[in-house]
Amino acid sequence: MKSEITRNFKASILERLGQFPGVVLTGPRQVGKTTLALQIAEEVPSVYLDLENPRDRQKLEEPELYLSQHADKLVILDEIQRVPELFPVLRGIIDRGRRAGVRAGRFLFLGSASFELLRQSSESLAGRVAYLELPPLLLSEVGQISEVGRDRDEALWVRGGFPESYLAPNDEASFVWREQFIRTYLERDIPSFGLRLPTDTIRRLWTMLAHNQGQLFSAAPVARNLSIDNKTVARYIDLLVDLLLIRRLPAWHGNVGKRLVKSPRLFVRDSGALHALLGVPDREALLGHPVQGASFEGFVLEHVMAVAPPRVAAYFYRSAAGAEIDLVLELPSGARWAIEIKRSLRPTLGKGFWSAHETLKPERSFVVYAGEERYPVAERVEAISILDMMRELSKQPGSGPQRDMNA
Repeated sequence: MKSEITRNFKASILERLGQFPGVVLTGPRQVGKTTLALQIAEEVPSVYLDLENPRDRQKLEEPELYLSQHADKLVILDEIQRVPELFPVLRGIIDRGRRAGVRAGRFLFLGSASFELLRQSSESLAGRVAYLELPPLLLSEVGQISEVGRDRDEALWVRGGFPESYLAPNDEASFVWREQFIRTYLERDIPSFGLRLPTDTIRRLWTMLAHNQGQLFSAAPVARNLSIDNKTVARYIDLLVDLLLIRRLPAWHGNVGKRLVKSPRLFVRDSGALHALLGVPDREALLGHPVQGASFEGFVLEHVMAVAPPRVAAYFYRSAAGAEIDLVLELPSGARWAIEIKRSLRPTLGKGFWSAHETLKPERSFVVYAGEERYPVAERVEAISILDMMRELSKQPGSGPQRDMNA
């Protein structure tokens, strides 16, 4: 199947390039960063270097000389974190350009390891670059595809948002691609960051997280099951979070005079990767699997966070007495939104939600569900589809198709 997807993020990248000397675009491997950058290169005079390619790296043995020859072009540097010694050089080039009146649109940096990339760039490029995160495909982006052999929205949930997985000719090919994707991370990327555990142990850790999708996380039982110490588990969780493979959702901790849960909830960020880790190959297997509800919750969570305003704070709420809300957003405006997530066509709300609702007193409350109709569930609470929830968030000041941080 040949299908073209135009990501919603291209306009945001070009907008940031018009404001900053450089833009750092992060995202996991195979999410489409290079494809998007090459689409931009078709519109803007550019030069592209893949810093995992020895020939391209050799061109930068004298970086100032090479880059000075392309001063009139957008320089795209892919996998920039692989050459950290470049950052001080880039800072000097950017600062000289600023003094000469060149204040924007000089560099586009791509990286698949957010924590390393952000740490290195923030030390040298603070105040000089904007940061954008490219997530896997969103529902708002796949509507343009004419056919994927099934309902497009359901396919995105089952297969996940990595383009090669989503656009595969059939479920089996998609599942095989995701298995190889996981294997690449296990055998190559994770060990490259210096954390040395057997590949089988890392896979078991990742699979345990998948089986406990969206549940409260404690390192102690995981460490016991893997026969490693708590600190090692914590380091690997941190790495998976920093590689944009796991999302850590913290507990809401406001001072409300109640005993609140403090442990975070962990989600495998891409639903397709989650299903591959659990050996769930297709829709029928997923609908009969215990992870179905938690998988849908993680799927909605990623869509919400992809369009939420910059500097939004996201939490879940749970008290020791059982009051809970799946997602609480503290918006930059000061407004608080409560979002419950239900994999149902007729969502209902229990006492736990109403108890938490009374405590938090959110300005707006929603139940994101699997249907399309928008209607009131109760006073001050609306049932809403994923796409309508994304539209509501996109109306907020500063919102866009991605999270971004300006340094």
